Amino acid sequence: MTKGPGMDTRGEPRSELLALVRSLKERLQVDGELGRPLSYLTRPIDFADVGTAAIKAEAEAPATGPASSGIGSNLEKVRGELGDCRRCVLHRTRRRLVFGEGNPKAELVFVGEAPGADEDAQGRPFVGRAGQLLTKIIEAMGLKREEVYICNILKCRPPGNRNPEPDEIASCEPFLIRQLAAIHPRVICALGTFSAHTLLKSEAPISALRGHFHSYQEIPLMPTYHPAYLLRNPGAKKQVWADVQVIMKELKK
Repeated sequence: MTKGPGMDTRGEPRSELLALVRSLKERLQVDGELGRPLSYLTRPIDFADVGTAAIKAEAEAPATGPASSGIGSNLEKVRGELGDCRRCVLHRTRRRLVFGEGNPKAELVFVGEAPGADEDAQGRPFVGRAGQLLTKIIEAMGLKREEVYICNILKCRPPGNRNPEPDEIASCEPFLIRQLAAIHPRVICALGTFSAHTLLKSEAPISALRGHFHSYQEIPLMPTYHPAYLLRNPGAKKQVWADVQVIMKELKK
């Protein structure tokens, strides 16, 4: 059968409707975990509460088999739930999903903004010029890249490396919450404005947020400048190093 001129046009709204249904299903699942069925009808979901529930669920869940036998498998479960994600428009232009990588039992997690061109091509976070700088920062801390965990707010590259849109963050954030819950690190380092704002639910400038710890689900969180910002503004490296030293002291406790 030959497609009529209007069939593709009708198909696009249908795919958007299916994406909306999937998103709604995930919100229902989150509310169920929190014991608040259909709470989204009365007020917005507080993703901070979601993180608390996820961490509690990870701690209390009994081991029922290989799929739930450890932290690594919990991360694999989150990756499986993400699937070949089509929850927002970014799936149309991405090459590869960039879930995250590193030690599933890491004491330190770095959370960036979104994949860039190199990350999109390789399916790995922070592998371009900014990633090379992040690796140097990690090594200057006396750590190896494989000892920490690295991920982003978004799992797909925004076209032209534009800023993430609110609906894109909303689609990806539940998976970031589950990633952090599965790892449950001792410290989180939020790289850049979007990461800090998303995790802290704050609109304060990164210049005001950096320099001291905030709390994310009772985990110390240090906001600092994104490595890409440092490439454009080398003078800010001193401030990032100061932030990193605070993290190092916390990890030595």
